[in-house]
Amino acid sequence: MSPIELKLHEMDLALPTAPPPVGYYVPVLRTGNLVITSGQLPFIGKQLAFAGRLGAELHEEDGRNAARICVLNALSQVKACLGSLELIRQVVRVEGYVLSAPGFSNQPQVLNAASELLVHLFGEQGKHVRTAVGVAEMPLNAAVQLALWVEA
Repeated sequence: MSPIELKLHEMDLALPTAPPPVGYYVPVLRTGNLVITSGQLPFIGKQLAFAGRLGAELHEEDGRNAARICVLNALSQVKACLGSLELIRQVVRVEGYVLSAPGFSNQPQVLNAASELLVHLFGEQGKHVRTAVGVAEMPLNAAVQLALWVEA
């Protein structure tokens, strides 16, 4: 078990098997030193764990949990591409989209859950730039979607 996966284990988290794409695209792509994931949904296995709008059907904490699942799925895609998370030199960017009811404006707080996990796992190399956007519609009615950029 790698040191990063050991940290996950200590947090009672595990890296899932990289989820397959839900459309006609590749789930992860390496170009030069960058590894970029497609948008990852909060799937646990084949089950979407959080569906619905934040600020309506779901609460902010639901969104935070969904963001953690999305970043774990993104890390599993990166591991599938690189072979090991230890090869990540820098987490570069997190792109986060939150299915939001009118008036819900806590997208940054929702995405903080993913950002905090990355910094906990990778330390200084986990600090990244980020976009946190509220959207009116999402594939499969997913609460959160997240894409990850890392340097290897």
